[in-house]
Amino acid sequence: MDQAAGSTQHARSLPVCYRHPDRETGVRCTRCERPICPECMVSASVGFQCPDCVRGGSGTGHAPAASRPRTVAGGPVTADPRLVTKVLIGINLAVFLLQLAVGDRFTGRFELFGQAHAPLLTGVQGVAEGQYYRMLTAMFLHGGYAHILFNMLSLWWLGGPLETALGRARYLTVYFVSGLAGSALTYLIADPNQASLGASGAIFGLFGATGVLMRRLNYDLRPLVALLVINLVITFTPGMHIAWEAHIGGLVAGIVTGYAMVHAPRRNRALIQYGTCALVLAVVAVLTLVRTAQLT
Repeated sequence: MDQAAGSTQHARSLPVCYRHPDRETGVRCTRCERPICPECMVSASVGFQCPDCVRGGSGTGHAPAASRPRTVAGGPVTADPRLVTKVLIGINLAVFLLQLAVGDRFTGRFELFGQAHAPLLTGVQGVAEGQYYRMLTAMFLHGGYAHILFNMLSLWWLGGPLETALGRARYLTVYFVSGLAGSALTYLIADPNQASLGASGAIFGLFGATGVLMRRLNYDLRPLVALLVINLVITFTPGMHIAWEAHIGGLVAGIVTGYAMVHAPRRNRALIQYGTCALVLAVVAVLTLVRTAQLT
């Protein structure tokens, strides 16, 4: 009897609904995180909630007033869940207009490269010359109309839903950490005189974080994987002149930080989430210093 019961428990791959123990489910209440089956799911602005939370309690014994609606990552639910994505798109478009208005001198001042003579600028330029700001500013520059159009469409498609699921602060953190990780890997591996620019590193980070989130919610990953594969094929296509280092660096950072965001336990959740992001930034700093030491 004990052996049979143990085998049955081992065979169960999913938790069971807290109101219907005979029903397996991969969905949890976004407030109290208890498993809920389709019959118990109540659609909310982000994900689903259980009937107890909807009736006014938090599901954890707290008074209703003590419980604010939270995203799956623990961030507060806002009236406009895509606001940060809209602002990021606006900044990218504004900077692109500056590029068109000012010309190559502006782009050469803020694009990413290790060490080289930049057109229209005097002296040797680059991150190795102490211009570390290039690792950030290059994330908002683009090389043409097609480049910015593709990146902004990708940012809207991926960023909006991810911001809704994570919350503004966590989403923005994943975006910038991923972008900086892409810049750091580009700086480390690419030729010192190879210029790089674009939001692609941060966007590939959103790819990674979205994949982690979809797996956490038991969504079908095949469409996302197919889109990612297409982008990677384009990235490594000869003659495309794409900084693959930024894409890979951003993707890896997005997976790591995204995992911390959606899988951190409720206890010390923020500490684990932002602590993981700080560790990734520490790796970025080490890689940057190592490359600078090589070039100087």
